[in-house]
Amino acid sequence: MGSMTAMSELPAPPQNRPLYPNGPVVSQIAWGMWRYAGDDLAAAEARVRAALEAGVNLFDTADVYGPDNGEKFGSAEALLGRVLAKSPDLKTRMVLATKGGINPGVPYDSSAAYVASAIDASLKRLGVEQVALWQIHRADFLAHPAETAGALAAAHKAGKIAAAGVSNFAPHQVEALAAHLPLPLVATQPEFSPLAVRPLFDGVLDQAMAKGIAVLAWSPLGGGRLGEPKDDRAHAVAKALDAKAAEAGVSRAAAAYSWIMAHPARPIPIVGTQRVERIAEIPQAYRATWTRAEWYQVLTASLGESLP
Repeated sequence: MGSMTAMSELPAPPQNRPLYPNGPVVSQIAWGMWRYAGDDLAAAEARVRAALEAGVNLFDTADVYGPDNGEKFGSAEALLGRVLAKSPDLKTRMVLATKGGINPGVPYDSSAAYVASAIDASLKRLGVEQVALWQIHRADFLAHPAETAGALAAAHKAGKIAAAGVSNFAPHQVEALAAHLPLPLVATQPEFSPLAVRPLFDGVLDQAMAKGIAVLAWSPLGGGRLGEPKDDRAHAVAKALDAKAAEAGVSRAAAAYSWIMAHPARPIPIVGTQRVERIAEIPQAYRATWTRAEWYQVLTASLGESLP
């Protein structure tokens, strides 16, 4: 029975992979800075170092991170910029991704002028000359993709962004932008977790595999709903994850990350915890492996019905 079980296990993801062909090698798990806040520079640096020590080198932030924490627009980037100014050695160890295009009150702006100004503002706050990946945070219905593409191409040519990606884009929106862009779109960032399974059905993951686009999964723990399930569905998913967590000797969070990474698109979960001890647990996610049947049990629990 043992060999049969081993045979049916889905292949484990590599712990490091190129972000895109000939691009920087990144960890298969990223650390996200949506909740990166405060004035304690030592604590802010400790979080970054904890992620690096956990084997994470891909850091995902955005210009709009701040107001949700009661801080001003750009504050998460600015905090990281202060950390990098204090400890410049960290820059060489990090692959930096950021996002722009959400302009509070508007709310979306992917016009050429705004994209150019957002990129410049992010670089200034971060204190870097280039980011490895700049992502349009949400699609702007009022920007023609050719206009947005022109701004991205110009920023790439100027060396301000090494690569371009998108976040919260539907596949047809990716197609429209890619049609006008002289460089490849290398990344897409959907919400994807055992509680948010739409990318399995709406074409996002299929398109990523068809085009070789990296997938970054935001809110991999369902915005905290997996940690503290409050409804029947979340409880059912948590129970299915707990079975795997117990078998592998890892946390429920690690089991959730491993479930996401088991998909052949190899999505990169963006871990959002701001607690150093939880950041240190990230490598546990590589210890859990799934059989097809186990993986589908989690999906069935999420859907609340059997698959046809």
